[in-house]
Amino acid sequence: MDTQSQTPSIRRNTIINGDCLKVMPELPSRSVHFILTDPPYLINYKSRDGRKVPNDNNETWLKPAFIQMYRVLKQNSFCISFYGYRHADKFIDAYRSAGFRIIGHFTFPKRYTSSKGFIRAQHECAHLLAKGSPQQPDYTIGDVIDWTYSCNKLHPTQKPVSVLQPLIDTFCPPDGLVLDPFAGSGSTLLAARMLGRSYLGIELDPGYHATAAKRLEIIA
Repeated sequence: MDTQSQTPSIRRNTIINGDCLKVMPELPSRSVHFILTDPPYLINYKSRDGRKVPNDNNETWLKPAFIQMYRVLKQNSFCISFYGYRHADKFIDAYRSAGFRIIGHFTFPKRYTSSKGFIRAQHECAHLLAKGSPQQPDYTIGDVIDWTYSCNKLHPTQKPVSVLQPLIDTFCPPDGLVLDPFAGSGSTLLAARMLGRSYLGIELDPGYHATAAKRLEIIA
């Protein structure tokens, strides 16, 4: 597995340490089969132990990132993006500006409270996006998927692999390549690998990149 910060190509089963706004333009158009990603929510999040997410305090990257995601995704294919409800309008504008259509919405209920404000935060959410007119999957999954607590040991917003697997299994072809341009600790990449799909990850933060690379080598 290649984990070095080099000029990227469309190599499979690798994670690149770099800025996705610089990496994705070097990838061929229509070269990935499915995108599953968890970008910053634009809320300047800080975990209880002080960890942060790069670029979570600005939106300058949002539209350019989805423009590139649309370009590198094959025609008639799917993209799933987690998002923060506080800035849902900005995410929806970015999707549509890039050319994506919103064709579904997922809710992931939690059995615990992740934060408290005017209400207790007890769910995550994601949009199902389409480029072109993809065929309906052979098996249609529900839009409510139970959440499993990841403990956030490897990343402050770590997504559980068990939640990501049915999304990949449903919306990526068996021999497909899964792209995650905000790879974090590599949960999407690990889920893809466990399902026999190829993967390509991009992560800006060197520490999270190293964590993801080590995590993937464990089952190599």
